[in-house]
Amino acid sequence: MSDNDFFLVGDPIKDEKAPEGPINERWDKRRFSAKLVNPANRRKLSVIIVGTGLAGASAAATLGEAGYNVTSFCYQDSPRRAHSIAAQGGINAAKNYRNDGDSIYRLFYDTVKGGDFRSRESNVYRLAQTSVEIIDQCVAQGVPFAREYGGLLDNRSFGGVQVSRTFYARGQTGQQLLIGAYQALERQVAAGTVKMNTRHEMLELIVVDGKARGIIARDMVTGEIETHFADAVVLASGGYGNVFFLSTNAMGCNVTATWRAHRKGALFANPCYTQIHPTCIPVSGDYQSKLTLMSESLRNDGRIWVPKQHGDTRDPRQIPEDERDYYLERIYPSFGNLVPRDIASRAAKNVCDEGRGVGPGGLGVYLDFADAIQRMGRAAVEAKYGNLFDMYQRITGENPYEVPMRIYPAVHYTMGGLWVDYDLQSTIPGLFVTGEANFSDHGANRLGASALMQGLADGYFVLPNTINDYLAAGPFEKIDESHPEAVAAKEQVTSRIDTLLSIQGSRTVDSFHRELGHIMWEYCGMERNEEGLTKAIERIRELRAEFWRDVKVLGTNDELNQALEKAGRVADFLELGELMCIDALHRRESCGGHFRSESQTEDGEALRHDDEFAYVAAWEFGGEDSKPVLHKEALEYEYVEMKQRSYK
Repeated sequence: MSDNDFFLVGDPIKDEKAPEGPINERWDKRRFSAKLVNPANRRKLSVIIVGTGLAGASAAATLGEAGYNVTSFCYQDSPRRAHSIAAQGGINAAKNYRNDGDSIYRLFYDTVKGGDFRSRESNVYRLAQTSVEIIDQCVAQGVPFAREYGGLLDNRSFGGVQVSRTFYARGQTGQQLLIGAYQALERQVAAGTVKMNTRHEMLELIVVDGKARGIIARDMVTGEIETHFADAVVLASGGYGNVFFLSTNAMGCNVTATWRAHRKGALFANPCYTQIHPTCIPVSGDYQSKLTLMSESLRNDGRIWVPKQHGDTRDPRQIPEDERDYYLERIYPSFGNLVPRDIASRAAKNVCDEGRGVGPGGLGVYLDFADAIQRMGRAAVEAKYGNLFDMYQRITGENPYEVPMRIYPAVHYTMGGLWVDYDLQSTIPGLFVTGEANFSDHGANRLGASALMQGLADGYFVLPNTINDYLAAGPFEKIDESHPEAVAAKEQVTSRIDTLLSIQGSRTVDSFHRELGHIMWEYCGMERNEEGLTKAIERIRELRAEFWRDVKVLGTNDELNQALEKAGRVADFLELGELMCIDALHRRESCGGHFRSESQTEDGEALRHDDEFAYVAAWEFGGEDSKPVLHKEALEYEYVEMKQRSYK
């Protein structure tokens, strides 16, 4: 059986909105050419935004401030509980405050190289340009970035770069940035331009005459199925890492909003591009429900090592220096412990596979701060990382000031997402996608501290400049709940809920989710191959059939019902998981976080095949039990030479 037996190939796709000309002028050119909406007309136009993380909150605040009528949705009890709050280490910006050689072009280059040459040049350059404005915006909002003694904003370095460009607020950067965006959002709520709907989950997209015109949402407290309309819809609903069951994502993170849009015609790009973060607290038991991340910022001062001897179970403090292998410093002397996440993760897996891992099951490596404490003093280390050390000690019961941390790679971020053009518009007109929910900026691997940068760039600066071009065609036809497409969408949601509640099988939702996660981690995790991916596709199909035959969902729809919420999300994960494996199977190369064991260099690094796979894989939903359709967007590089990545 060949991989072509799993999918069909459709026409190529092209980003028609991307401007031409010198790369440093393209964003200005697009902003000028985009149509504008005058302030009086904005009051007549409406936008739905799903998600209140950095991308969603900043977009809602900015569009509300501009005068549009915004309706915002989140499934949490407060916008402040969006998963962006969990980001720890920092946000990148090409300010060059350290005068160490940074620039917009260098941030652009590092990001394209870090993504293993599988991202769009135009998008990445715009991201680097916009980064310098983001910091000013956040400082003006009162975000308490760390500062040097003289009062200037401090910077630290992150993986994949040799400069210090990461702005941070101790180990709480995501939290502080989200509070800034949340305050801006709440200001617009008070002003009446934004209507906030908490504890609401989007379950379907309404498409009328080929355009996105609204959503079907479930009130998660009462179970009421609601219909909401707007002139445009923005999805800022985050990533899909929880398809693996165990990940660093909040347990509520899911793919449903984007997957429902995919089934309605939005292409899903590069679903197999998953980021494995190297600095996670190892799994501690069979019934663990999520994993906890230790910030990548710790790799600035912590040194990663394993014993040189196989099966060395001694206390790490009893292992002399000459019997330790600081393997990242040995293999990658130029970058050392600050190599990109995909490379650090695979290196950790390799030493553990050799039998030199530490901790239970040998699935861990040491992250050691002894040298930093001796060099800087405990007080200085505590000032930089104290809250992270406290969190580690609460979870593990070990004091990282005295004993090295134990870490192991875990699923963290997804570079894939809905396909969007330069304007952040999907293949469904009127449906825009921002932040981690789209695919556009990170290629096959995301550099640390770039997720916060992309979310805020999309929400504060990009979307507000591009959505005008679409909304300028208004006023749009008024529709209500009696419209056939709205009726059909609502019926689809109620029918699906009724089916889930009526099966009354013998297995819990979590048991299906956990089994799917095992399949995905085993065959579509840090290392993939043709045999394993083929097996995974078959097993996922069998598991999905069993789910719809034997899942047990307790309770009713007319109440708070978390089992029902999970069931709908896991049903979508089961479909997404199959597409991820098909995408990983068809891409017979290694690039970034996608590592095919059949495609590696002599020394075990990812080996791309640019002659065959220098494209975005954008997948069209083929229909129930039908093959997905692959559309290829060619990637062209004018400003960065495509070459084998090297961090040595």
